[in-house]
Amino acid sequence: MSSAMRTNTRAQPPRPLVIFCSADAPGSWEVSGLNWTVTATKRVIWVPLFRGIRSTASCCIIAFHVSTWQARAVKKLLMAAGAPFLAGLCLVVGVAALAPTSGAPAASGEALQAIPVSALALYQQAAATCPGLPWTVLAAVGTVESGNGTSTAPGVQSGANSAGAEGPMQFEPGTFAHYSLPVPPGGADPPSPYDMVDAAYAAARDLCANGAQRGVNLSAAIFAYNHADWYVNKVLALATSYAATPSGAPTPAGARAAAFALAQLGTPYRWGGTSPGGFDCSGLVQAAYAAGGIALPRIAQAQLDAGPRLPAGTGLEVGDLVFFGNLPAQADHVGLVVGPAEMVDAPHTGATVRTEVIPTTVGSGWGAEVYLGATRPG
Repeated sequence: MSSAMRTNTRAQPPRPLVIFCSADAPGSWEVSGLNWTVTATKRVIWVPLFRGIRSTASCCIIAFHVSTWQARAVKKLLMAAGAPFLAGLCLVVGVAALAPTSGAPAASGEALQAIPVSALALYQQAAATCPGLPWTVLAAVGTVESGNGTSTAPGVQSGANSAGAEGPMQFEPGTFAHYSLPVPPGGADPPSPYDMVDAAYAAARDLCANGAQRGVNLSAAIFAYNHADWYVNKVLALATSYAATPSGAPTPAGARAAAFALAQLGTPYRWGGTSPGGFDCSGLVQAAYAAGGIALPRIAQAQLDAGPRLPAGTGLEVGDLVFFGNLPAQADHVGLVVGPAEMVDAPHTGATVRTEVIPTTVGSGWGAEVYLGATRPG
């Protein structure tokens, strides 16, 4: 673990969506208006983007070769957009293949969006070894330390960061050695701080030994993990949100718009651009909602005026539009929400369409601008 603050990492452009269908489940697929007949074992279908998926196949496995949080988002978007996944016969690799620990508290919608399902199940299993340690606290530590193992910052996948911390839970070598044994079920042997199973169980033992057992003093346990008050506050706030009531599902139009926007990650910024050859911020949003069947104005301020505006304090949902500018001047930037406090946007000349962390309080600073508010088209 490290007492040094880490910088946020940008999501990398996604690789295409991949659909595998087994030979014993032939059928026809229609994806983005193109047809394939599935007959071969693990026939690979590459789909750069989509507006809907229909299938007559009796079974399928769908893998999203994008970042883990994007895979979860795309699964949610597909469901909201009406993709007919056949109950009990289809699964989404890395999204729905693992179930949470039996009897564990339900995770909030924010937790399901922020935490890979494999990590979610692991946190619940590891926390159960320490009576009184909520799995949400362990998950929040993992989120703050490394984005639950998804960060590409130094020291997460290999090596160490500037403070000497290693692995997804950011252990100092001596601390990890102290808490790494016995080897947990499914862990590496010998234990490795870069192994997610080893790291999660070691973190649970660390927290347990420093006040989490029987819930004696969770704040002290978290402070012992990383000696900073801001860290304690952030972990506790995240833990609370992970156990909160799930947020509402996106609208069908918002789901399709977000799916379109995610498919554009890596597209070059082009001022005035409105196509996959290049987008500016409002052009991306306009094209995304056109894919969802809703016509939006071309300019950011006009898109904000088109509304409907969300009241201050309303939780953001996938598909919402978020606007930025200099009060009381007009909005000059817009992004499309794809996850908790996360948007896709086309930022500026020389950049590409990417994901960015956004503030959730109107008036909060965002670079040289402020967050003006949000709308929910449709």
